[in-house]
Amino acid sequence: MLKEFWKESVEVVKEKDPAFKGAIEVLLYPSFWAVVNHRIAHSLYKKGLLVPARFVSQVSRFLTGIEIHPGATIGKRFFIDHGAGIVIGETAEIGDNVMLFHGVTLGGTGKQKGKRHPTVADNVMIGAGTIVLGPVTIGENTKINNSQVYESTVGDNTTVGPFSYIRPKSEIGDKVKIGDFVEIKNSSVSAPFEVSFVGLISVLNLINGMFKNSNCSATSLSNFSA
Repeated sequence: MLKEFWKESVEVVKEKDPAFKGAIEVLLYPSFWAVVNHRIAHSLYKKGLLVPARFVSQVSRFLTGIEIHPGATIGKRFFIDHGAGIVIGETAEIGDNVMLFHGVTLGGTGKQKGKRHPTVADNVMIGAGTIVLGPVTIGENTKINNSQVYESTVGDNTTVGPFSYIRPKSEIGDKVKIGDFVEIKNSSVSAPFEVSFVGLISVLNLINGMFKNSNCSATSLSNFSA
């Protein structure tokens, strides 16, 4: 079992990290130790040994900078690139062959009991800084790039972002491509592309702020609204 886990760990790092140089280097990856520690913590958690499980997870957080609640369920070939700032909540469910980058949060939205964290299907890539909140589902083969998804479902084979916002009560269908700086509110999207004027205004305001910071004159966009 340990031999198989080691072989799988080396293979997934070799496949997903172009900086990979050799098998022994895997021992220096925070992701490797975070997964090892989580397997231990999750086993204790399932046996009802909640305090020891929590202790293992907190020690792992201190050593790796990756916080995974011992109750979270994680599949095979899970990989975190860089690792710093990762947060995975108690009821999160992660499928096989999932890759997260640094700064990803799979969190809840309140104090409710029961299922309150995201479910991530197989073969999903979630980019740096992405926040996914609530008991939502991220479909298979989906890529989310530095965006925010709040209490909204994202279908299979879909691409989101970067810098896009999927607001509560929205539903993104299969094979949808959401472009840069797009904001979707309380909508169902099934077309291959969705445009949001709010997203455009966000970009313009960002550019305007950059001009102000560099002491350049720029026309204020504060009077614009979606």
